[in-house]
Amino acid sequence: MRCRRTGPVIEWPRGFVALAKTAAIASSVPNMEKADRPMTRVEIAVVGVHVLDTHVLGITSIPEGSQGQLVPTIKISPAGTAGGTAVVLSRLGAAVRSFGAIGTDAMGDALLAMLCREGVDVGGLVRTTATQTSASVIPVRSNGDRPAWHCVGANAMLRLEDLNLDEVIRSSHLHLGGPEFLGGPAAGELLQYAKSNGLSTSVDILAAGDPGLLQWIADVLPHTDYLLPNDEQVLGLTGAADVLTGARCLLAAGAGCVAVTQGSKGAVVVSDAESVEVPAFAIDVVDTTGCGDAFSAGFILGRALGRDLREAARLGCATAAHVASGIGTDAGAYDFDVIEAFASGDHSATA
Repeated sequence: MRCRRTGPVIEWPRGFVALAKTAAIASSVPNMEKADRPMTRVEIAVVGVHVLDTHVLGITSIPEGSQGQLVPTIKISPAGTAGGTAVVLSRLGAAVRSFGAIGTDAMGDALLAMLCREGVDVGGLVRTTATQTSASVIPVRSNGDRPAWHCVGANAMLRLEDLNLDEVIRSSHLHLGGPEFLGGPAAGELLQYAKSNGLSTSVDILAAGDPGLLQWIADVLPHTDYLLPNDEQVLGLTGAADVLTGARCLLAAGAGCVAVTQGSKGAVVVSDAESVEVPAFAIDVVDTTGCGDAFSAGFILGRALGRDLREAARLGCATAAHVASGIGTDAGAYDFDVIEAFASGDHSATA
């Protein structure tokens, strides 16, 4: 099988993608095989960072020297501000097309297969020979803390010209995860093109908040309907003393709405018209990896379905709670009906 080459990038021929997707979905987890989705399927293009995570549970310390240590669980999962969000959106019933860069290595093969298994259309992923697939190793402590080692890898290779923009705008919404890797001007151009073709847009940054980063992605915000940072990023980006003030600074910089995740405190959503706070849900936390991506998915889908800001944020928090109850972004077995029922109940941490 021959692959089409563009410099160091290899793009999968569509026949292979269709075959792989068909085979993967045929043996998929049960919730991905539903023919009767609980809603009209929203079409969403997810662009940006795709990562293969390796979770190691039960870490108490790093063994000294060359010694070993037994742990109860080691698991790999698809992740990233694009890849992880794509998985959760697909589980919630959206029709998801994923766009990004992965390596031609075994980790890339595994990541591609897992995305296919979740029902994500991977036709927009290009494969590069220049570097490895982006990956993380995440040791999870018993209290839920999760330090990490990251290899940027192929995410740094993605360029705007690698994206089939005609395919991107087939969707009704564009989610960009990690605009800092494309760079502000290119990411801004992508979002502007999407908006001019009638798509709504959302952006989730990956790097820690820093005023220099805000300058780097300044071209992004005027074309962003929903900015989805965490509280530490908001404070770091703006230098504000509190999240509400910081969110309003980001509105002033051009964002249409800022939905901020706050860990165990839930989320706060700020627009020009209103600000709403939604508490987190009371759960037994196993691993918080991917909770931000899960919130993004629930919130984006809620807005696409016409929910108001509070209801969309509650869906986001409910989705994050389900992911935190297991290991990795692909934890658990749920669909939109399960999440909506959970969100409608009285499970808040402050209840």
